Amino acid sequence: MPIVPEGLKLVIISYIIAAIGGIVAVWSKWVGIPIFILAFLFAGFSLYFFRDPERDKVFAPGEIACPADGTVLSVRSEDNPDVTVVRIFLSVFNVHLQRSPIDGKILSSEFTKGNFAVAYKPEAAVNQRNKIKIAFADGKVIEVEQITGAIARRIASYVKKDQEVKAGEKIGMIYFGSQVALYLPKSVKVLVEVGEKVTAGETTIALW
Repeated sequence: MPIVPEGLKLVIISYIIAAIGGIVAVWSKWVGIPIFILAFLFAGFSLYFFRDPERDKVFAPGEIACPADGTVLSVRSEDNPDVTVVRIFLSVFNVHLQRSPIDGKILSSEFTKGNFAVAYKPEAAVNQRNKIKIAFADGKVIEVEQITGAIARRIASYVKKDQEVKAGEKIGMIYFGSQVALYLPKSVKVLVEVGEKVTAGETTIALW
């Protein structure tokens, strides 16, 4: 299975460190072997974490694709009664790529500094985050918010203003445990429930 470019660097560095550990083990097993084992295990974990599985589902008109793999934390209105927010928790075992929920145009991709609470807690809503606004052809707007967790604090956005995207297309990635929030108009019919497992680019999360 292919991996995303962000992970390739970590894998290469881990293998180099493992090789160094193997060389050091010639002189000192107690130092070299632990280095080799830990680096090799981290390389294996990175290969798994940064995996990029093929997702080629074609969504029908009116279907809204899930933007992230994970578990649904909440489905409710928050600050704005006209908006339904679907929050998804991504554990370290989930694919961490985010995908566009609709065919549309990127209106903005805006980064905001914040806290680093554990990603499955309500306080994570004000963590460091990046919000991507996407406009549908008829002018309707939805937002995908990438939110960091407590472990790693890096967000990658693959899109820029005025870029055209397709439903299921990769739009970004968050590292090592995180949360994704999908902001939908209240008129949209949400199809998922709290606790449900969802898959980016495969699960239909809502209907216009």
